[in-house]
Amino acid sequence: MSESSALRRRIRAWLTVFLICLVVSGLTAFPLVSELRWANALVDHAWLRRVGDGLDRADADYPFLLYGTDWLAFAHLVIAVFFYGVYRDPVRNIWIIEAGMIACAGVIPLALICGPIRGIPFWWSVIDMAFGVFGVIPLLALRRMIRRLEAITT
Repeated sequence: MSESSALRRRIRAWLTVFLICLVVSGLTAFPLVSELRWANALVDHAWLRRVGDGLDRADADYPFLLYGTDWLAFAHLVIAVFFYGVYRDPVRNIWIIEAGMIACAGVIPLALICGPIRGIPFWWSVIDMAFGVFGVIPLLALRRMIRRLEAITT
């Protein structure tokens, strides 16, 4: 197997793992009310109870508020579709990887600014920021592999 085809296989493998995580993350935003009920049954924590109570009240009295999280879930799925372009042609569509890296970096200021405004505990914002930090790791690896593939094929 040539170095080029080996690199393409590795790129596709890393990309597949990233896409699965992105899709699963999006799909978990749909059933928030039942997920929080399940989490509260497993873990007794004041913050989780507060979030669960808030979601239960919103679901009962203002279900249209949860429509926003439906759009959040949909956005994850749409973003995953863009990454399919990298799967098809990594060198030509490296910009999608770079846009994903910028989005991962943007998670940190969003959590640091909006978290306190919305009354989110700092430790929860740290968990949110971890998605950006851990999300950028496979993207950095993918970018490096794609640059190597580009150098080999040109």
